[in-house]
Amino acid sequence: MATRELLAEMVSLYERQSGQSVVSEAAGGVDVAKRVQAGESVDVVVLAGNAIDKLIAENKVLAGSRVDLVRSGIAVAIKQGSEAPDIQSEDAVKNAVKLARTLSYSTGPSGVYLEKMFERWGILEAIRPRIVVPPPGVPVASLVASGSVDLGFQQLSELMNVPGVRVVGPLPPAIQSMTIFSGGIAAACSDPAAARTLLDFMASPRLSELKRRQGMEAA
Repeated sequence: MATRELLAEMVSLYERQSGQSVVSEAAGGVDVAKRVQAGESVDVVVLAGNAIDKLIAENKVLAGSRVDLVRSGIAVAIKQGSEAPDIQSEDAVKNAVKLARTLSYSTGPSGVYLEKMFERWGILEAIRPRIVVPPPGVPVASLVASGSVDLGFQQLSELMNVPGVRVVGPLPPAIQSMTIFSGGIAAACSDPAAARTLLDFMASPRLSELKRRQGMEAA
């Protein structure tokens, strides 16, 4: 879901420039991986890099077809109008988490990373009753905007520009985790050459500014 808006823009641009029609669909990363594993007919898959590697190992994505597209960091958000916590350092973020009445993060790469960090801090079990984990495909931003949670952690691209949400900022460098999102050609793809052309376009340096505007960096 972190790349949903970016992929839509890149696909639209590719269609205009190439004349090739592309049917695209976004869903939660866990769901996408399961659908590909189950044999759903697709040509190109975009997921976190480690998920693409897993699909390659399972022969669901062609070996050697992985193309890294963007790097995406975790940001912290609150409901618009709420008082922003200090997140300038690791200790400040830890304190903000301990003080939050409720907090939320996704089931994707950022959520896995955060759970491990909270465990390393020794606070995971204490805060677990206050953690609201949305179902796959449900954005953390929607929970923040509705006031269902006080503190939201998510890929910046999924928090920015959402009405009712204020992005406090990215996690400080000492505890930031960058996720690489990659594309791969599905093993059942009927035209690998066409799929490669699309992936090469999406990885092109000329799209770097577009990626930056969506809160990500070119990989």
